[in-house]
Amino acid sequence: MSNSIRRIGVFTSGGDAPGMNAAIRAVVRTSMNMGIECIGIRRGYSGLISGDFVKLDFSIVSGLLRRGGTMLYSARSETFKTPEGQQKALATCKLLGIDGLVGIGGDGTFRGLLALSKLGISVAGIPGTIDNDINCSTHTVGFDTACNTAQDAIDKLRDTTESHERCSVVEVMGRHAGHLALSVGVACGATTVLVPERPIDFERDVVEPIRRSRLSGRTHFMVIVAEGVGSAYDVAARIREETALDTRVTVLGHIQRGGAPTARDRIAATYMGYEAVRLLAEGKSNRVVCMQGDTYVDYDIDEALNMKKDLDIQTYTVMQALTGVDY
Repeated sequence: MSNSIRRIGVFTSGGDAPGMNAAIRAVVRTSMNMGIECIGIRRGYSGLISGDFVKLDFSIVSGLLRRGGTMLYSARSETFKTPEGQQKALATCKLLGIDGLVGIGGDGTFRGLLALSKLGISVAGIPGTIDNDINCSTHTVGFDTACNTAQDAIDKLRDTTESHERCSVVEVMGRHAGHLALSVGVACGATTVLVPERPIDFERDVVEPIRRSRLSGRTHFMVIVAEGVGSAYDVAARIREETALDTRVTVLGHIQRGGAPTARDRIAATYMGYEAVRLLAEGKSNRVVCMQGDTYVDYDIDEALNMKKDLDIQTYTVMQALTGVDY
């Protein structure tokens, strides 16, 4: 272990995600195991600027593994994006004697860590977002839980959709990415899925799959729309106009961010928290811990932010085959 790391700060930033608490727990307990003190920074970069902190120990993080949300709260900070804000954050680190920082969040969190790294703070990032839009990682903390939450809601919705012979248009989160929508669509047997990564031909991608499904004998239909595509209400109105179906909209919204994390998210968060502390203890900095398949790896933050990530081709191919849509 590097003798220069005596005290680590941990914080969550951006949108909350199930499993963030599990990652915090892993950071704290791994730090203690290595003889490193751990400080929790509340409210992300905003708290780092204002000095909003709490000392963390073994007992404080007990029970966190199964809790959704983040015990350290989360906030966005426009002030931190300025040089003055970053200097205030640096001053807080110096005042508290923080030698290293672990940030849990998305791209914005990692850009902030990169800025602090350039100011001399050792940093490590953990990808936590339900959108799964962190390019360097095939899996982000919270994604699996969000998929399961959406799947459960859609399974329940399908009961009433089937009973009334309707078309349901369900909008799921994902920001500008379609990973969540695509995975949920496969898991729920959707009639079709609309994602922002692919150009949409409404006749081909929506109307025709519904018609083929109806000709096969089905009288209810499920259309999954990623929020990055646009309004689910606009999609529903057009379906109603072109098919005369009784079409209803359900926007799942922030319910997808809540709930107890799944086993997969708990395990991923725990491994990533351990790896983040290990990297800092070994004197490494400016790293992002992530997953490539089932393997945990780390990248330089600069490299990670410049990586590209498309939809999972295999999942997309399966979706195409099961809907019969020829792209």
